[in-house]
Amino acid sequence: MTATIEAGTSLEDLVVIFPGAVSVLLQRNLPCLVCGEPIWGTLEELARSHGWDDGGIAALVEDLNRAYEEATNS
Repeated sequence: MTATIEAGTSLEDLVVIFPGAVSVLLQRNLPCLVCGEPIWGTLEELARSHGWDDGGIAALVEDLNRAYEEATNS
């Protein structure tokens, strides 16, 4: 399956599309996916709630897409 992860991707969809995203987010101190709270909102909203700026969010999206591609092409 080919998918493109974007800043507007919902966290729920992100985890369905790419379960490995949880590890990528945890490595970047975005732990909301494992804190017991419901997973709502978008990747961008999560990052902004932790003080991330546009550049950081763009880099995160690139990193997630790269990790997704590596995971699905191996």
